[in-house]
Amino acid sequence: MHLSMWTYPWDIQDRGILAYATELKVRAGLGTVSLATSYHAGRFLQPRSPQQKAYFPEDGTVYFEPDQALWAGKAIQPLMARNVMERGDVLKALCEQRSKTGLKVSCWTVCLHNSRLGMLHSDHVTRNAFGNANYYNLCPSSLAARDYVVTLVKDITTNYRPDMLELESPNFMGFAHEHHHEKDGVGLNAEDDFLLSLCFCDHCASRAGKADIPVEAARDTVSRFIAELCERAVPEVQFPDFPEAGIDAFRAHPELHAFLAWRTEPVTSLIGEIKSAADPSTRIVLIDLKDGWLGGVDLAAVGPLCDGAILCCYDATPEAVAEVIRAGRATLGLDKFLGVGLRVFYPEVDGPDILVARVKAAIDAGAEGVNFYNYGLIPAPRLDWVRSATNVAKGIRKL
Repeated sequence: MHLSMWTYPWDIQDRGILAYATELKVRAGLGTVSLATSYHAGRFLQPRSPQQKAYFPEDGTVYFEPDQALWAGKAIQPLMARNVMERGDVLKALCEQRSKTGLKVSCWTVCLHNSRLGMLHSDHVTRNAFGNANYYNLCPSSLAARDYVVTLVKDITTNYRPDMLELESPNFMGFAHEHHHEKDGVGLNAEDDFLLSLCFCDHCASRAGKADIPVEAARDTVSRFIAELCERAVPEVQFPDFPEAGIDAFRAHPELHAFLAWRTEPVTSLIGEIKSAADPSTRIVLIDLKDGWLGGVDLAAVGPLCDGAILCCYDATPEAVAEVIRAGRATLGLDKFLGVGLRVFYPEVDGPDILVARVKAAIDAGAEGVNFYNYGLIPAPRLDWVRSATNVAKGIRKL
């Protein structure tokens, strides 16, 4: 059974590989490390580190040594983090020491969420209906952005041969909470955020146009909705069955509905290209959320093109976790990997019981793996909570 914990390279460097492996295996009952190999900026409180209680990683860098031969002539290039140069290649060490540590290696790989690259390559980011750039999100319709992600995964899987690679953000991203120091005095509701996230960049317009999608009509509709939401004294719900109805919440607007139905194509085809370019010895899985369609993910279409998915249910009730996993299993079928992503943050997790209940609900509903978030961000005693959950997971799988 796949039992893993999302981890940053600096966490392992601070603890040491063998000490880290012992904590994961013995204390937490895990068998895999999900290592950040491509990541964005942030500010992290690091309770586990003996020396770095606050950490600010570089924005949009990779935590491995890129193969220059693979990247020659590419329009968008990765930047190796200073961490790798100064403290060593943790991914290489983990992969080489699998027999010694007893840990499998999964590469947690952020794909299109990259503000550094977005600022450098603004012609390849998503743009709203007014043409404003979302610098944090390279667009999945851009050929250069697609080539970047495909090459990134090819590089990792052919040169490091991890057991699994987890794709984060190979899709369109939301408007809120994706950048830094965001300001919103309007008070955007969920549908407002979604409308602002819809991309009408030149790459999307061209790609959709070739599929006979009424792009300009859809853009006009969305820009009108955005203008109206900006004029209201307070936010109002215009689509009462959003997001439960999916794209059918917009069925009264056929041009927008057609655009939203097409919007999954760039994401689906990109994941297919990623899988085709990856070394076949590495399983390729998608990290996604309950309403993945908001980002252009069609799990039914993606499933046949990759090896499965990890569906994040961070603060969901056990009943809601079970619902998400049952739906995911029904969509993916029995032959694809399906894992659940759970966070070990307080107060949403205030002890082992709720974590155990969520894991049990996921396994009973058809999950065959659990990823816990996040090793370096939680106090050491919570690893014991994780162990309580992994004991239950292993017991269920033996039945």
